[in-house]
Amino acid sequence: MTLDEKFRALETENAPGQEVRQEIGDLNAIMRGAKLGGIPVDFSHGDVDAFPPTPGSFAACQDGFVRGGQQAYTEYRGSAQIREGLANRLGTFTGRPISAVSELILTPGTQGALFLALGATVTSGTKVAVVEPDYFANRKLVKFFGGEIVPIPLYYHGAPSENGPDLNRIEDAFTSGTKVFVFSTPNNPTGLVYSPGAISTISALAAAHGVTLIVDQLYSRLLYSGEAYTHLRACAAQPENLITIMGPSKTESLSGFRLGTAFGTSTLIDRMESLQAIVSLRAAGYNQAVLATWFMEPSGWMEKRIREHEAIRDELLNLFKAADFQTATPQAGSYLFPQLPPLDVAAHTFVRLLRHQAGVTVTSGAEFAPGSHDSIRLNFSQDHSAAVAAVERIIKMVELYRK
Repeated sequence: MTLDEKFRALETENAPGQEVRQEIGDLNAIMRGAKLGGIPVDFSHGDVDAFPPTPGSFAACQDGFVRGGQQAYTEYRGSAQIREGLANRLGTFTGRPISAVSELILTPGTQGALFLALGATVTSGTKVAVVEPDYFANRKLVKFFGGEIVPIPLYYHGAPSENGPDLNRIEDAFTSGTKVFVFSTPNNPTGLVYSPGAISTISALAAAHGVTLIVDQLYSRLLYSGEAYTHLRACAAQPENLITIMGPSKTESLSGFRLGTAFGTSTLIDRMESLQAIVSLRAAGYNQAVLATWFMEPSGWMEKRIREHEAIRDELLNLFKAADFQTATPQAGSYLFPQLPPLDVAAHTFVRLLRHQAGVTVTSGAEFAPGSHDSIRLNFSQDHSAAVAAVERIIKMVELYRK
């Protein structure tokens, strides 16, 4: 793979948060009707004004600053003191002890953790199973590191018992030489939570075939009413190589601090530290102090945040379903992934028209799987009334451009 090909794999023009780079001049000829009024809403990421960061997070960052050089220049894998407290809390949450010394690294966001984990496990020709649809960076990083993508379909429009990754395809992939499997649960972009049976099967298959598992559990705290979660690292059959990625960026609205964690097999954590040492040295030193607030929120704070998100989810779902959009019900997280009805403009053009004509920014489904080009992803962690009004404008726009 040439350098140009490597960097084309990382293409960012249409990635979440990059929509402002889109040119709009060529839309004028096909734009129908006047611009729709309303407060602009950017569904490509959550609104930290509507859902502010956890209480005490800014004070914790200030405390890190006050500590000075001791906090500014931590070990590459992060402050030993902070890792000690985190290892205990994360181990309790995920169902298996974590060594703060050898099994945990602090990273510049969970995106940094994903880069390090794939960089530590994928080289030219490595077969990597990638779920479709799933987090947009998974495919891009596998290609960048020279890996060969083995696609795994995810079913998410059926009954709960029918939804989930295709376990037969996973077994076939593992049997035919796949060495790494990367996936998210809750799934980004659909909000689907892998069932206990699916998780235990994946863990057992990976253990039997020597496959490295990289699991993104970013939204595993934001579970809706009646939903349960199975942590892969708590399964009885454990693969030799397993990395779990978590962080306080989304559910806790701490994205701006760029903090993530990865924990698991010590040899992989060692590799990840070596790579981090030449990429970013460490997660931002002062910001690491904010992790002291993670899993330490005031009583009732997380429950309130979940209730507020569930209320937004339910109202937006009702709007989409009433307008005949095929839309799965997220079990966790803050994403909706509705499928657009047939339109007489290309889906990627419609995404641009939405931003220009309706003041609504969404992410194209093509970012998450080649076959999801006719879907859009919305992060509904927004002001409730503004999110509802924005979805109503999406539906009006569909009527303007429907076939």
